[in-house]
Amino acid sequence: MSTSHFISAQLQLSRSDFSLDVDLQLPGHGVTALFGPSGCGKTTCLRSLAGLERAQGRVAVNGNVWQDDARKQWLPTHQRALGYVFQEASLFPHLSVQKNIDYGLKRTPVERRKVSRDRAVGLLGIAHLMDRMPATLSGGERQRVAIARALATSPEVLLMDEPLAALDAQRKAEVLPYLEQLQRHLQIPVIYVSHSLDEVARLAQYMVLLDAGRVVAQDAVTVLLSSLDLPLAHGDIASSVVHATVQSHDATDHLSTLAFDGGQLQLVMAHPRAVGTQVQLRVQARDVSLSLGRPESSSILNILLAQVLDLREDGPGQVMVSLQSGNTRLLARITQHSARALQLQAGLPLFAQIKGMALLD
Repeated sequence: MSTSHFISAQLQLSRSDFSLDVDLQLPGHGVTALFGPSGCGKTTCLRSLAGLERAQGRVAVNGNVWQDDARKQWLPTHQRALGYVFQEASLFPHLSVQKNIDYGLKRTPVERRKVSRDRAVGLLGIAHLMDRMPATLSGGERQRVAIARALATSPEVLLMDEPLAALDAQRKAEVLPYLEQLQRHLQIPVIYVSHSLDEVARLAQYMVLLDAGRVVAQDAVTVLLSSLDLPLAHGDIASSVVHATVQSHDATDHLSTLAFDGGQLQLVMAHPRAVGTQVQLRVQARDVSLSLGRPESSSILNILLAQVLDLREDGPGQVMVSLQSGNTRLLARITQHSARALQLQAGLPLFAQIKGMALLD
């Protein structure tokens, strides 16, 4: 990780009922998720990065030091090159959509502007809303305007505090594709607070797992989801994420063939993606079974050659197995009886049968 193109933060904060003590080394690109249970310090951490909470320590973004208490350096929030999106859109109710966005634009000196108003408006799909007042917008529209206003400041980093938490399922589904567009089209790192593992799996490439104000782990999302040392890789929620590319589509059976570094997968897609499109798939551990030999005449379409990396007990009579197919990690939750019958151990080659998977979109 380049020393000049990442986000580094060492922060400590104490209250009567909570303390934060974190050391973060985050990528200077893509989406990093701060994830953990309620009360673990996700929002406090984000607010401390922004300077909205006065934690002690040091914060540097892409080589620019925002805070260094050892050297008595402190930039107030309005002098930090950041955009902040709250749970609630927090738009100025007396200003139109256009004037709300222009407020963000005017905060940024002309020579530092990297994101034009038209670019922000286009990426968030809100051109038709420019003359509307906030009170006339849906929750999803308001949040998209708030994100556009934050982008108009041309931030070095975009901080998002559970931006979908206040939206119902329909409005979340409306906003999520726009969040995905941002990371594809803008080179602005995003730090994203969420308690939704589905959101994290869909949007983030890197994750910081927090608990009680401390960093439990920080690494690529695919690594943390499949690490048997962490709670994410246990129980009914355990799953893995597969990155794949659409290779072909059979219109007769509505079946798309997807290529990933461990081989090929087939998935029924009523609305197929164009060949070459990159997609993400979520595979639940409970939907993966194991076999020592390649099954013949099976209704299961996706049977992959894999290798056992590790296995752990996962509740009464259950075992979680960590697998690798190519460079992709998978999880399988099977019975203790089956693990013993197959004599599973690290390094054993076998076949993983994937009974179901979901497209993350």
